[in-house]
Amino acid sequence: MNIYNKLVCATLLSGMFGCAQHNNQPLLANSKSPEIQACLGSTTPPQPLQSSFIETEDSALLQSSLGDPNNGKLCQGKVYEAKQDVVVFRAWNSTNPGSQFGQWWAFNRPAGLISEYRSQFEICYQWSPLDKMSRCTLKQGTKVVVGNGQSAMCSEYLTYSVSSAQQVYVANAKDSITDCTSFNGVMEWVTEQSDEAQ
Repeated sequence: MNIYNKLVCATLLSGMFGCAQHNNQPLLANSKSPEIQACLGSTTPPQPLQSSFIETEDSALLQSSLGDPNNGKLCQGKVYEAKQDVVVFRAWNSTNPGSQFGQWWAFNRPAGLISEYRSQFEICYQWSPLDKMSRCTLKQGTKVVVGNGQSAMCSEYLTYSVSSAQQVYVANAKDSITDCTSFNGVMEWVTEQSDEAQ
């Protein structure tokens, strides 16, 4: 085999292996570079709400909801359209007039330790004090992205990992969310259980 044939074979083989490696990689809509952590959780609405949504396509909406590692937003997601009105919840910042109708919502009412809620939903302390909460209605016909949180680096001392907690991205909540009831956060201190008590 002459040198020309060897070069052609080498080029073809490297191309084949390159394609094979590329095709074996998971298709990640949220990253232009290799991801740091694999996404966790499900992009399917919870069982009681599955009949309230239909999966659809909107690449622009999906892309606007996804974030690169350590920058928050969603790690993965799917686009759905609400077939009927759906109750959603949002913890927000009372000092920011536009915060009540922000883009990030949840199907479940916020509960438990605030620090755990921040970690589950990747909410950095500088983004919101989480001192207000709203229970609202997502209007029928609204397109949303249902997905799971991307990692978020809040400071050199605090980084939240990817999370399996399900989030709902609503691009234009001011027009898509209605019938809100708001609640104030209050100081409530619960006795910390020692390791011996557990």
